Amino acid sequence: MLIHSETLARAEAFQRAGNAADAERCYREILAVEPRQFDAIHGLGVLEAQRGRYADALLLVEQALKIDPQSVAANVTYGNVLQALSRNAEALAIWNGILKSEPGSALAHYNRGNVLQELGRHAEALDDYDRVLTAMPDNAPALYNRGCVLQQLQRHEEALACFDRVLALAPDNEFALHNRGAALLGLNRYQEALASFDRVLTLAPDDVEALTNRGVALYELKRWEAALLSHEQALKFRPDYAEAWSNRANVLLELKRVEDALASWDRALQIKPDFAEALVNRGNALHEIGRDAEAIANYENVLALEPDHEYAKGMLVHAKMHCCDWRTYRQDVEHLIAEMRTNKRVVAPFELLNITDSAADQLQCARIWVDHKYPAPPHAILSGRPYRHDRIRLAYVSADLRDHAAAYLLAGLIEQHDRSRFETIAISFGADPGSKMQARLKSAFERFIDVSDKSDVEIANLLRALEIDIAVDLMGFTNRARAGIFALRPAPVQVNYLGYPATMGAGFIDYIFADRFVIPEERQSSYAEKIVWLPETFQANDRGRRISELAPTRADAGLPERGFVFCAFNNTYKITPDVFDIWMRLLCKVEGSVLMLLGPNETVRQNLQAYAQERGVDAARLRFMPQIAYANHLARYKIADLFLDTFPYNAATTASDALWSGLPLLTCAGNAYAARHAGSILNAIGLPELVTNSLEEYEGLALKLATDGTMLAGIKSKLARNRMSYPLFDTDRFRRHIEAAYTTMRERSQRGEPPASFAVPAID
Repeated sequence: MLIHSETLARAEAFQRAGNAADAERCYREILAVEPRQFDAIHGLGVLEAQRGRYADALLLVEQALKIDPQSVAANVTYGNVLQALSRNAEALAIWNGILKSEPGSALAHYNRGNVLQELGRHAEALDDYDRVLTAMPDNAPALYNRGCVLQQLQRHEEALACFDRVLALAPDNEFALHNRGAALLGLNRYQEALASFDRVLTLAPDDVEALTNRGVALYELKRWEAALLSHEQALKFRPDYAEAWSNRANVLLELKRVEDALASWDRALQIKPDFAEALVNRGNALHEIGRDAEAIANYENVLALEPDHEYAKGMLVHAKMHCCDWRTYRQDVEHLIAEMRTNKRVVAPFELLNITDSAADQLQCARIWVDHKYPAPPHAILSGRPYRHDRIRLAYVSADLRDHAAAYLLAGLIEQHDRSRFETIAISFGADPGSKMQARLKSAFERFIDVSDKSDVEIANLLRALEIDIAVDLMGFTNRARAGIFALRPAPVQVNYLGYPATMGAGFIDYIFADRFVIPEERQSSYAEKIVWLPETFQANDRGRRISELAPTRADAGLPERGFVFCAFNNTYKITPDVFDIWMRLLCKVEGSVLMLLGPNETVRQNLQAYAQERGVDAARLRFMPQIAYANHLARYKIADLFLDTFPYNAATTASDALWSGLPLLTCAGNAYAARHAGSILNAIGLPELVTNSLEEYEGLALKLATDGTMLAGIKSKLARNRMSYPLFDTDRFRRHIEAAYTTMRERSQRGEPPASFAVPAID
């Protein structure tokens, strides 16, 4: 036994020194004499595990445990080897067994935490790491792994604290630095994340994950060229890195290199065919450029791989709506709303507007989105000190201060703002070189600041530096919106207006403009914002918008000289099967009638023509109009007889366009803002008789107007009389009302009072 003890001691010494060959020789020397010597078998098993030969290690440790099943050391080794072989359920049983006999074992808690983390049982893993840290507060591995678990749980602030504690113990810990950067990305603190990844790269210049994440941080900071370079550097070190190809594609899309971006996503998917995030991003890019039929295939592939992929179901339904692909419409919508009501991340708020008129559902969806996308920032940008300005500093924030529907409505208001009381500032992240509308707005605003190349944080800091009193978000959750700016709370008063006809469900938005029709007082509980009721209309309008004098004839538009012309110029994603059914029944009942639609692409035209034929309507009676210059588009309304609105997402700018051009509009009012704003517009021009309250009533009135020429002529005459005398197109009257609202908002803020709903009295 003495000889064995000496040999065993030498073996263990060799093993500690990293001399595996001599350690193995000593262990085998013992086993040649005594084949069941426990310490030698176990030591040899440990040695094989250290060499990474886990299958051999497993056999040796199992042999040792047959000799001494109660050995804690052998059970620890066994658990570690099982973990290394990804046999996590068995490893968990080993750690549970050890903890029954030694409940305070920090080592067992640490290892069990690692197994639970691998099994996705993050909350339980967190408890184990906490037990380790109670006994050993400076245990760096436990701190690091705890941070990783918190990252998985989306608890980025706590994860960051863990990684900072690790770095206090070991400043050059590359993994902690990297994960610190990842936590900062999760917190939208992109400049700090960039600094963290730069530190990693000073330690490991070829760290492809750090290069890629650095590119992500640069992307979020709008530094497109630098982001592209970072991803391409990663790909030089690792050409098969699918994540870098996908992130590179995101940057290329921002640089307007669309085909290059699609090719980059294709490369990512060649390397990693089950890469769901690349499929989603590729689908989003195709949707953005109007290739929705291709986008649909991408979203379907995502859901085949990951049936619960965040927001993919909503993206799929929305892309189908853009294509007017209604084959599975009813079950898609029912399933989407049912899942959203269980607080699942299945649909973005904007995508919900055209499938339900429930304001309560829209509020719940917005809150899910905000809680996920815009966590509360750790530090307030706003100082809390009230500003003392002679004039109210008013910032309109948007990507749409260009040739866009929102700008057509807003331009007159901006031009007529009272400069003696208001300083108007545009914060624009939608550059539109050569646009006459953007040039007009640049002249209208006192300051027009292009922030297209700035991050949300940089823009928020700019608003703070400008001491903006009231910041108006003109986009909400529409395409290219930047709600993250407002989430940082850069202004004392923040308002949701015009671009997004729904609640944003966000604590960082104080007010939403409305009127008594679009948000009845009894429905205000479905809006997170405080309501500001303007007296006559919520919608700004530009009395100066020009209609081309060269009005087309029916022949010019390819329409029959005789017969009733229905018009439905809303975006095609707003068309639902129920409304389309009504339109087709009207065509069947009104002999010789046709329906003018906007025809964005061949897919939409083919689908709607096929649906028409299924409903007994000659496809030729659907007339698809091309996109033309705005003034000419307004003139085109004059060849139609009646505008048919959509439901549940009504016309907004389009409704005003039709009425301004002299074309009566028929709408159906529902529950939510988007389902009521056309009704509000009609009330503001003195035509409440064109607002119906059910689709049955809508269909009946449409048929009556199309077959009773005297009735329709009376409506047209009334519209012509009211057009310049009613509030809808009285830009200056509206200006006085909204300025009164801004003044009240600012006065409450100056007094330190919280936002509260209020009504603006009519100003004569």
